[in-house]
Amino acid sequence: MKHRLFLFDLDDTLLDFKASERLSFERTMRELGLQAVPDGLFVRYQAINLALWRAFELGAVSKDFLKVERFRRTFAEYGAGLDLDPQAASDLYLESLPNTVVLVDGAQQLCETLAGIGEVGIITNGVEHIQHRRIRASGLHAHLSFVATSEACGHAKPDARFFNYAVNMARAFSHQETVIVGDRLDADILGANRFGIDSCWFNSGGQANNSEAVPSCEATRLQDVIPALRALQSL
Repeated sequence: MKHRLFLFDLDDTLLDFKASERLSFERTMRELGLQAVPDGLFVRYQAINLALWRAFELGAVSKDFLKVERFRRTFAEYGAGLDLDPQAASDLYLESLPNTVVLVDGAQQLCETLAGIGEVGIITNGVEHIQHRRIRASGLHAHLSFVATSEACGHAKPDARFFNYAVNMARAFSHQETVIVGDRLDADILGANRFGIDSCWFNSGGQANNSEAVPSCEATRLQDVIPALRALQSL
């Protein structure tokens, strides 16, 4: 395998964020005294949260604003019948996330194998102190050389400045020997394209690529990542 530096997105690549998100959201609502979560509340929260993260990646909103605003907007849509404190919801939710970690199938073995070949690092736009706690809770930290966060960098994926920040944390770096594995075309793969490194799109849902991002290879399971990377050598 030609690659020696493996950069992994965290959420919905190595960790099943969707599962953790639902568990933490439901726990937060219960702790706020909401015994029965209204139909569609979590789905609406997800849509609002996703839109705000996209805005953050474009530099339109701050992460501190996002963390509370997603709950404020969600609660506001349900009117007076959902009189809950968005700041309290944000605090409870973030505290819950490290306790609801779910690994994507094959994540532990993949990181362990690649750490034996080269160097494995995490690149994430998530909340820094929460991501570090989640990584430790998952057990993945044993195989990692570094964790690069947009919060510490000051720039988020897909900005090339974030990728430059990340690779400078590695013991060694060359464009030809570096690859990113991630699920987001608009953040992970597009960022890799702009930075001039290989990318493996973790497309677990078998989605069509209708974006400008061009992955070097694709895998629908983490177990398929290494074969996909090895196949790049023959191209």
